[in-house]
Amino acid sequence: MKTALVFGATGFIGSHLLRDLLDSPDYSRVVAVARKPLAVSDPKLTVLIGDRASLPALKSQLVADEIFIALGTTRNHTPDEAEYYKIDHDYPVVAAEIARANGARSVFLVTAVGANSGSGVFYLRTKGEVERDILSLDFEHTHIFRPSMILGARDEDRPRERLIIAIWGVLNPLLVGPAERYRGLAGNDIAHAIAKAARHQTEKVRIYHCKEMAALLRT
Repeated sequence: MKTALVFGATGFIGSHLLRDLLDSPDYSRVVAVARKPLAVSDPKLTVLIGDRASLPALKSQLVADEIFIALGTTRNHTPDEAEYYKIDHDYPVVAAEIARANGARSVFLVTAVGANSGSGVFYLRTKGEVERDILSLDFEHTHIFRPSMILGARDEDRPRERLIIAIWGVLNPLLVGPAERYRGLAGNDIAHAIAKAARHQTEKVRIYHCKEMAALLRT
């Protein structure tokens, strides 16, 4: 059985993913790195308290077969672009570098639809640069998930986001053909797709948009 290393386990996708990995018979141990203790208890689970700055000190404990990265912030929480970049780019890259050096063979990374290191849009450029830099680490298998709108109820009260999600629910059936990649998916479904992808690793690099994630859910 395998060991999984999870970053972003307190997030909307990451919290569902953590539960999926703990429930999977494929893993004997799941290590989650978080800034504070998790409200989850499981015999398989080891929680390491840390953040980007403290990762080097945790290096000897960041040993796993697979690393799952669902880190990210929002411009509301982190309006400063330099700090935003540290969380959305630097933290995932440092985590992946350490895991790779410790022998991890596969990486599963959540970014966003439209990610492009050459984009003129800061958000999409940041997501594209984290993809580029993690791809350069040359894992045996790299899986990149590019969701569009992430649907589902959050713990936080975000009225504007709730409105956008409601609108997206109406738009979803209209997004067909090339526009299908912009369909929204529920956070737990994205997590389920990531967990399923870990069971079917054949290609060296694979990128999943909505269509590919939905196909995984049907397997």
